[in-house]
Amino acid sequence: MTDARLRHGRLSLALSFFVQGVTFALLVTRIPAIQDRYGISDALLPVFLAAVPVLAGVGSVVTEKLVARVRPGVVLRWAQPVVLLALLGAGAGGEVWQLGIALAAFGLSVGALDASMNMLGVSLQRAYGRSIMLGFHAAYSLGGIAGASLAWAGAHWDLSLLVSYLPVVALLLPAALIGSRWYADADADADADSAPGGDRTDAGTAGAAGRPPVAFKLLLPLCLVMAFAYIGDSTVSNWSAKYLQDVLGSSEELATVPYNAYMVTTLLGRAVGDLGVRRFGPVAVVRCGSLLAGAGFAVVALASGAWMGILGFTMLGLGLCVIVPQTFAAAGRLFPASSDTAVARLNIFNYVGFLIGSPLVGALGDLWSYRGAMLVPMVMVLVTLAYAHSFGTDQDRYGGGHERPRTVDVG
Repeated sequence: MTDARLRHGRLSLALSFFVQGVTFALLVTRIPAIQDRYGISDALLPVFLAAVPVLAGVGSVVTEKLVARVRPGVVLRWAQPVVLLALLGAGAGGEVWQLGIALAAFGLSVGALDASMNMLGVSLQRAYGRSIMLGFHAAYSLGGIAGASLAWAGAHWDLSLLVSYLPVVALLLPAALIGSRWYADADADADADSAPGGDRTDAGTAGAAGRPPVAFKLLLPLCLVMAFAYIGDSTVSNWSAKYLQDVLGSSEELATVPYNAYMVTTLLGRAVGDLGVRRFGPVAVVRCGSLLAGAGFAVVALASGAWMGILGFTMLGLGLCVIVPQTFAAAGRLFPASSDTAVARLNIFNYVGFLIGSPLVGALGDLWSYRGAMLVPMVMVLVTLAYAHSFGTDQDRYGGGHERPRTVDVG
């Protein structure tokens, strides 16, 4: 694969991460408006919300089977438009069954999208020979900030969901389709180059068929780390505002600050995180991130006032932001010949953590206290320290594993 093709592949994949960040933020930040539009009761709303990550897990499993026949780039090329159209459908319908169809399509396609995006990211990182995975997730964070800002504007100006979503989808859908022309699967291309006659048509399928199985026992530590990281993330997204207002006595306006600070520091941490991995190695970066996130939860739990709580949530953003991208990269290192399968299975635990995190903190808060509830995700994040060795060795500076990179010195 040429240097130019790798650069184009990296840019096009970063665009997909950005588009997905915008799309997901536009959905989750307008949940109250969606609830009002369809007249969904508070008792029924959690059912709809839980269905999305459950179906996303199904989509990730299906993707594992699909990439045995087609390249991850093909899955991503068609999954992303479905996600965008499903978002538009959620804003355009008027009946509850229509929302159910839109959210089902969103969940299934977002699982395929998340899995295939990270498959391509792991493949490109291996080809580059240095850590670039955090940069893709930084693009996602940037998209999330953009999407949340657009959602705020829609709510501020009292725009309907359809009016809020339609211009965004009209802009991002063709951009994603055009960008998909340059997706680069370095692993599949390398298989094609090594095949007799360099046949690229059948190389991906043949390579997938001959790949060794993924031992779940070896993948399990990374699965736990992924779930724990998303439990921490969902705690911030679902409970930071309530915690600041109800426990720390902040105003309603100030209660919106922690999540914004968390998103900004997540973006900043990921923007520079690849440099840290190249300099100190993935193990050191994951350990530092886990310690910082654990300290952030401790500060939140012990905070005496709103601004101390905001400091804790800011620390959480800087700590948690490095863990998920490096977990995907570690799966690619651990199973270099079957990285697509490993990533698809690991991706399921993204949704497991999302499903567990919010109800867990809420139940503990009601039964015990919300300060005490913050200590539970703190312990889970700190458990990552026990599994840090699974992320490679400090000598693996680029975070791609022990395998020699296929392409080096790419800009």
